[in-house]
Amino acid sequence: MSPVPVRFHDTGLTACRFRSSMLVRCPRCARIAHAEERPELAREARHRLVCRSCGLSRNSWLVDGHWPALWLRTTTRHGELWAYNLEHLDLLRRFVAASLRERAPWYEHGRKMTYVARLPAWVKSAKNRDEVLRAIDRLRRSVTAG
Repeated sequence: MSPVPVRFHDTGLTACRFRSSMLVRCPRCARIAHAEERPELAREARHRLVCRSCGLSRNSWLVDGHWPALWLRTTTRHGELWAYNLEHLDLLRRFVAASLRERAPWYEHGRKMTYVARLPAWVKSAKNRDEVLRAIDRLRRSVTAG
C-alpha cells in the first residue's frame, strides 16, 4: 500500500503579502532584527526597524541607502533560497514537502502567477526536495539560535 500523499493547495498569495513584516540582519550588531511596514501611519513612521539584541530602533529601513539583508537567506548548490518571515518560510516548506500540489483550474478567475507559481524549477523539482527541506529547516533553526 502506498503512503497517502501530502497535499498543498495554492491559496493565491504573492510574495508582497509577506513584506509587511520581515526578519533582517541588524546593521549595528549583525543579529536578527524585525522590520515592519505600516502603511496606515504617517510617512515618517511608516517603516520601523527594531533589534532586541542591541536595542537599535529607527524609523527607516534603509541603511546607507540600501535595504537591510534578509535573515532567512541561504545558498544551496542549485541557487539561493530566501523568505521574508516565518510565515513565508512555512508556506515554502509546505509547498516543497507536498507530493501533490494543487492549483485553481485555468478557467477560474484570480491570480495565476502566485508566489509558488513563480518559484524556480529547482525548488519545485522532486529530486531536490530533501536538500531544499534541509535548507529550510536550517533557516528555521537560525531564528531560534540567532
